[in-house]
Amino acid sequence: AVYNAIITAVATGSSRMSEIATKIGETTSVCSQYMKNLINLGLIRKETPYGEKESRKSTYAIADNMFRFWYRFIPYNNSIISRGATELAYKRIAPNLSDYMGRIFEEICMQYLWKLLLDGEAPVEFSNLGRWWGTDPQEKIQTEIDIMGDQDKSTALFGECKWINENVDVKVLEKLKKRSRLFRYENVHLFLFAKKGFTQGCIEEAGKMGNVSLVTYDQIYEYLNDRGITAF
Repeated sequence: AVYNAIITAVATGSSRMSEIATKIGETTSVCSQYMKNLINLGLIRKETPYGEKESRKSTYAIADNMFRFWYRFIPYNNSIISRGATELAYKRIAPNLSDYMGRIFEEICMQYLWKLLLDGEAPVEFSNLGRWWGTDPQEKIQTEIDIMGDQDKSTALFGECKWINENVDVKVLEKLKKRSRLFRYENVHLFLFAKKGFTQGCIEEAGKMGNVSLVTYDQIYEYLNDRGITAF
């Protein structure tokens, strides 16, 4: 029961140990031991901001996508699914799929970047990839970067992933550019990943900047599929 409660808590949005413990009604010390076992089983993963080995900002996520989907949607719709009302269940699930796919799309984009690196086509020869989150010292707010990877102390890439049903506009590119300046890299390459595509304004600005790659999901799918890799 405790394992199920923890996985459900993480799948439905609780990511920090204190949040998870509060949601399931256990102490953090008890919750921590169960969490270690779930990590060892490969069902949960611990994440720290890119570049930090250990951090109080650590969060937890479902590592297995089948478990992620099941615990996010099935328990709340189990009664109608068991009665064969699958269309009704889908209508209830569908509005939340874009939000659910956000993190999965980030993972797909990372797969793409790793394959670019292995094929010798990456603009930045990074050694690792990850998410970063922390405080913007200028605006005094919490912010995050979907994908980050550095080659050395002077060169890095930053990526933003948008699983939305409209074209990504130039404001997203400007925001990513601003966030990349939170770090002191001289050479930076930006990646914008989109489910659908990009507005003309975004395409034009990317062309002017010269250090931006605009990539759609269809392009990722085709690239990985041609190399025998399944994006999902």
